[in-house]
Parts: sequence; structure tokens; C-alpha cells
Amino acid sequence: MNLKRLGVIVALLCAACPWAGAQRHHDPLTGAEMDQIRDTSWEPKLRLPLYVQFVRARLVKLEEMRSDPKTVNRAQQTHDLLDDFQLLYDELNDNIDTYIDRHDDIRKPLKTIIDADTEFQAKLRALKNAPGVSVQEASQYEFVLNNAIDTVDGSIEDHRKLLADQEEEAKQKKLNKNPSKGTGVSPE
Repeated sequence: MNLKRLGVIVALLCAACPWAGAQRHHDPLTGAEMDQIRDTSWEPKLRLPLYVQFVRARLVKLEEMRSDPKTVNRAQQTHDLLDDFQLLYDELNDNIDTYIDRHDDIRKPLKTIIDADTEFQAKLRALKNAPGVSVQEASQYEFVLNNAIDTVDGSIEDHRKLLADQEEEAKQKKLNKNPSKGTGVSPE
């Protein structure tokens, strides 16, 4: 098959499938947020709190949008902001996994994340149980909301376990550096 014919076939397929272009993945970070992430250079104590800040900002924006009576297409905006929340929260978890794989000490940022998890969980549940929302409106973002709630619910336990594991690991390292402290027996 010659290249000209192949090009025509590809063009026809693209024209016949307008949804193909729509499948492109949306990046929930703004340009300024991307710059901030880049500037942290994979430092967990800096990078993880930034993700918490960005996730929180999406929920604040969601609350502000939903409380504004002039909001147009509230259900779609709710869906989109919940989707951004989910994408950023997943990225936060991916970064945690990377730091754990690298054996980084992330106890301090994990404490911040665990506190934020509780806040996120409460806000998402409040949205799910919000009074005055029609069934039709809620159905437009129900799936993404339930997915976000399930993700946060599961992550809370994971984050707490990771913190406990890191605390135990730090304790063991400290004992290994100074064995006489942990045994009550002085070295001879």
C-alpha cells in the first residue's frame, strides 16, 4: 500500500471517528501549578504538600461554584472538578508510591496527607448528601463522586499504614545505630 493511500485511509478514519480526538487526557494542573511541582525536584517534603494544596483547591473551587446561584451547568462543572480532584489525588498517591519505592522518609508529609484525607472525605460525603440536589443533576456526577469517595476511603487506611510502617522503620534504624538504647543492656 502506498503512503498516499494510507494517508487517505487515516484521514477518513479520523473524520469518521470524531470522538477519537476527544479521548485526549485533560491535565488538571494549571501552568503555575506545574511550575511549582517542577521546582520541588522530587523532594517529598515539598512536593507532597503541594499536591495536597492543589487537591484542596479543587474542592474549595467546587464548593464555591456550587454555592453560587448564578452557576451555569452546575452538574457538568461538578463532574469536571471532581474529575480533576480524582486525577490530582491519584497523582498524589503515585508520588507516595514512588517515594516509598525509593525508601524516602515521608513521615512528616504523610501526617499532613492523613489530616487532609479526613477533610476530603468529609467534603465529598457532604456533597453526596447535599440537600436540594435533583436526581437528574446528581446522576450526572454520581459515578465520579462515588469513585472519589472510594479512592479517599481506601487511601486513608493505606496512608495510616504507611505512616506506621515508616515510624517503625525509623525506630529500628535508630536502635541499629545505637543498640544499647533499645536493650537496656550497656555494651561491655
